[in-house]
Amino acid sequence: MITTVKKFAPQFREGQQVRFIGGVGTIRSLRPAADSWMYQVEMEMGPEPDTGRIGYETTIVLAEIDVVSAIA
Repeated sequence: MITTVKKFAPQFREGQQVRFIGGVGTIRSLRPAADSWMYQVEMEMGPEPDTGRIGYETTIVLAEIDVVSAIA
């Protein structure tokens, strides 16, 4: 029996700016996941809070279906 493994190319790349429900961000890394891709997205920073800032505000992991290119 011959088994064929399909590999899908990612729709987005590292460094690309993307949109998603809840904001805009930049893809920092990606990895394959069950016929799709998962993306680590660093959200854009808003205005600096009164308490200051320690590094990135938020980095989230999103499935490819939840990400849309920020450039139309």
